[in-house]
Amino acid sequence: MKKLRMGVVGVGYLGKFHAEKYVKMDDVFLAGVVDINKKQAHDVAEKVCTTAYTNYKHLFGKVDAVSIAVPTPFHFAISKDFLKNNVHVLIEKPITTTLREADELMMIAKSNKSIIQVGHLERYNPAVVALQDIIGDPIFVESHRLCFFKNRCLDVSVVIDLMIHDIDIILNFVKSEIKDICAAGISVISEHVDIANARLEFTNGCIANVTASRISTKNERKLRLFQKDAYISVDFANRNISTIRKQSSSNQNELIPGMDIQKNCFTKGDALEDELLSFVRAVKNKVTPEVTGQMGRDALKIALNIMEQINITNKSFVKKQHQI
Repeated sequence: MKKLRMGVVGVGYLGKFHAEKYVKMDDVFLAGVVDINKKQAHDVAEKVCTTAYTNYKHLFGKVDAVSIAVPTPFHFAISKDFLKNNVHVLIEKPITTTLREADELMMIAKSNKSIIQVGHLERYNPAVVALQDIIGDPIFVESHRLCFFKNRCLDVSVVIDLMIHDIDIILNFVKSEIKDICAAGISVISEHVDIANARLEFTNGCIANVTASRISTKNERKLRLFQKDAYISVDFANRNISTIRKQSSSNQNELIPGMDIQKNCFTKGDALEDELLSFVRAVKNKVTPEVTGQMGRDALKIALNIMEQINITNKSFVKKQHQI
């Protein structure tokens, strides 16, 4: 069986894990890793027994597909060059910095019959995968993603850094267009928004309340979904899903009379490995990836809209303060 020639562009905090996963796959040949930091590139290349490059263009002709894990502002230019060279790309989230850039990448990919997969890692979280068989038509969704402060990814807002994961998950479950967005957020430590909340109203009537913070005193990741036949609560930290449904017969000893409560635990799993395996399968079998470029664009569109709403709200607040 011919092995898929793979490369990784950007082997910093996340990209090095891509390289480590690929090199262990039987049907993949890791042709090289790229980083503008020569030492970083060589250190990772030595660890995974491949070739180090400081210029991604040196991979042209040597790879069939690449993971692009560079800072977001460079996603577009690098992805564009690979797609024009008929190389399939997995782009870490967000897909690009603008919708126009995302549209151009998708146009090139369509023209060249190349694959774009976007690295929305949470799609491969065992809990999210388990929810696929539980969620029907949610009418209310609430998500909380609170994290300890980390001195990384401070060049973008918490909306682009963290909340976009939950936006993508919610879009995957609700499957409806956005009707209205109301958002608020503030900068506390960095120059960008560190805490944000958004209320998303969908055309099918569903409401989603999404909160993200990267300066919390605790790590907490929870998702709650209400639908006509059930209430589902997911605790990612403790790896469990609670589902409450109405049952036909009632038992006096039940915690909630007339309701059936089920608790399921899920294993920790390896979401990154599953994501990369999914990309490899999509490329080798020439099928649509699980997280397409369009899905990445949809999540980016809402994230940018949320940031626009926050900026408008904050400017209005400052203006009123000056008038007092």
